[in-house]
Amino acid sequence: MKNVAVIFAGGSGKRMNTVSRPKQFLELRGKPIIIYTLELFDTHPNIDGIVVVCIEYWIPFLQKQLKKFEITKVVEIVPGGDTGQDSIYNGLKVAKKHFPENSCVLIHDGVRPLITEQTITDNIKKVQEKGNCITCIPATETFVVRQKNGNLHIPNRADSLIARAPQSFILSDILSAHEKARRENRHDFIDSCTMMSYYGHQMNTIIGPMENIKITTPTDFFIFRAMVEVHENQQIFGF
Repeated sequence: MKNVAVIFAGGSGKRMNTVSRPKQFLELRGKPIIIYTLELFDTHPNIDGIVVVCIEYWIPFLQKQLKKFEITKVVEIVPGGDTGQDSIYNGLKVAKKHFPENSCVLIHDGVRPLITEQTITDNIKKVQEKGNCITCIPATETFVVRQKNGNLHIPNRADSLIARAPQSFILSDILSAHEKARRENRHDFIDSCTMMSYYGHQMNTIIGPMENIKITTPTDFFIFRAMVEVHENQQIFGF
């Protein structure tokens, strides 16, 4: 089984209040966030290739950054679509051009640079065993769900998980779900696991690192900067 990452870097970063560039291209210590993310997959020994979905007019900039930081496993960069769902579909179609349909595909956000090599490994193993995998963290606060009848439902926190990324599948399975959605003119699924669950797939999970945040707001960026410093101190000082 081949393992391919589809990295979504198609967002415009409106919640970051950035004027000059999208959030995935914001730099920390001279390196764009998207490169921090790509390096994790590029250096992982079990990842065979990477497809990046990117805002079309930022593709030339990304190509230069791939060369600058010696990212070697990107097989193709594809423009995004009208929605996040459409963008992922574009990436999956390109993945099918380069890899067999029974490949494991790890769908990940370009602005989630704080996953670990172990998280990627755990996703691949779970897909090999069960056919799909959602990276989750335990819920640390109580969920309140507003039901259609107006009543509130409060799930047991001990039984609740928060879905993050990667979300990983057999390539043919996730492509089939996307094609069903397109035939039904559905373009509003919030993420891949929601789509797969809607079309009857039983989802499987692994627990990933708590710091696996999506950098969406300025506060997230400050957390990312602090975590990079922590990791550097661990390497230098051993703590």
